[in-house]
Amino acid sequence: MIAKQKVFFTKNITPKALVDIYKAVGKELKGNVGVKISTGEQGGNNYLKPELIKDLVEYVNGTIIENNTAYRGSREKSIDHWKTIENHGFTKYFKVDLLDEDDEFDIPTRKGSRHLDHDTIGGHLKNYDSILMLSHFKGHAMGGFGGALKNESIGMASHSGKLNIHSAGAENQDEAYVWSHLPEQDDFLESMAEADSAVIDYYNKRGGIVYINVINNLSIDCDCDANPETPCMKDIGIMASLDPVALDRASLDLIYKSNDPGRDHFLERVETRHGAHTIEHAVTLGLGTTFYEVIDLDK
Repeated sequence: MIAKQKVFFTKNITPKALVDIYKAVGKELKGNVGVKISTGEQGGNNYLKPELIKDLVEYVNGTIIENNTAYRGSREKSIDHWKTIENHGFTKYFKVDLLDEDDEFDIPTRKGSRHLDHDTIGGHLKNYDSILMLSHFKGHAMGGFGGALKNESIGMASHSGKLNIHSAGAENQDEAYVWSHLPEQDDFLESMAEADSAVIDYYNKRGGIVYINVINNLSIDCDCDANPETPCMKDIGIMASLDPVALDRASLDLIYKSNDPGRDHFLERVETRHGAHTIEHAVTLGLGTTFYEVIDLDK
C-alpha cells in the first residue's frame, strides 16, 4: 500500500508563515541553497514579491536562481532579464544567479520517459547543493496551471532546455519553428514531467529539494505573461511538501473544493489544457504520489 505523503497547509500568506511551513516540512536544506522562483515578466504583477519571501530566503541562506525564457519578452536575454530582476526588487534583498547565463549541461531523464532522454539546465546549477522550489501556484496558458512541477521543469531548464520541453524532444533550437510546430498537448505535458524526473534524480544525489506552493494572485495566466488577466479567485494559502506530485495535486484540489465564484473560470483554464495530465505522467515515472494527507498548521 502506498503511504500518504504529508502536505502542510496554512491559510496565512505572510513572511512568517513561509518560514513556519518550511520548518514544518522537517528537512533542513544544507550547503549552497538555490531558491527557484519566477522573477516575473515585466508588466505583470502577480509574481511572488521580494518582501513576502525575504525572511524565508534569509532563513535558508539562499540565492535566488532563475533561467532565461524561450519566448520574446523581458527575460529572454540575460541583459534584459537582469533589468527585470532589478525592477522587480529582487537585487535589493538577495543574491541572484541566472543559471544559464554562461553555459548549460544535460542531465538524464528517468527510465520510462516517452519524449525526452535528457533535460538541459543552466551550468551554474552545479554550484548548488540543495534547492527550495518556491512556486507561485496559478493558471497557465499552455500547461493549464503552474506549480511545483512546472517550476521544476520549465523553470529549471535553460533557454534551449525550455525549447526542448516545449517541442517534446524535437531538439530544434529555432524559436520561430518550435512555436509554430508545437506537439500534441499531452506530449508537452508529459515532457514537463520527464524534465522533472531529471532534476529530481540530480538532486537526490545531492542535498534534495523542498517544495512550497504559494496559492495567491490566482489569475488564469502565468507570471510569464506581461499582461495577465486579473486574479479571478481570492487567495487561499500556502502548501508545502517533500513530494511535488502530492503538493500540486493537493493545491489543485483546494481549487476544486473552493466555493469561490471565480473557481469555474480558473478550472476551465486547467481542464481545457489537460493540466492534471502532468501530474498523472509524473506518477507513472515514480516522481511522487497523489495519495496525501493535509496537515493544517492553523489548527
